Amino acid sequence: MKKYIFTFLALPVLLVACNSSQQTNADSSTASGIQMPYQASYTTEFNNNVSDSDVLTVLNSYKYWETGDLNALRSTLADSIVVAGANGFKFSGPTDSLMKMWGIQRDSLSSVTITMDVWLKNHSVKDSLDFINVWYKEIDTYKNGKVDSAYYEDDNAMKDGKITWFSSHKQVLK
Repeated sequence: MKKYIFTFLALPVLLVACNSSQQTNADSSTASGIQMPYQASYTTEFNNNVSDSDVLTVLNSYKYWETGDLNALRSTLADSIVVAGANGFKFSGPTDSLMKMWGIQRDSLSSVTITMDVWLKNHSVKDSLDFINVWYKEIDTYKNGKVDSAYYEDDNAMKDGKITWFSSHKQVLK
């Protein structure tokens, strides 16, 4: 009988604890009981449940750009893509059209050197989207001898093993 009374009393406590935990996690303006000055308009619920093969796809896309292998780069991208470039370039449409533009850009370079600093796997719990964020240094040498170097932070959205969305942020080096 004592066993049943304990179960009867413990069940409501367990239910309340589970519900309050879910409420705290769902409220993006509160973390550990601290009131944040902003509430995220998208979500703050991310985990790292992203496949390593998606990370490999993203990292390979940078390697293919670096080596000038645009056919291999194309294989990492979905048939349609959205791009927000660090220089203000915007594109939304068929990837083959984008590849023509990127081909002209890459052809102006005699070499590209990328040093990958870090990458993070981020799975959005809200809408089950996977993102791979990368931080790296890129040194571009143009065929005319000009050299540009910058640090970048890029966001790559993945779907079905392909990059569907790419957004880049740049900090020019002097």
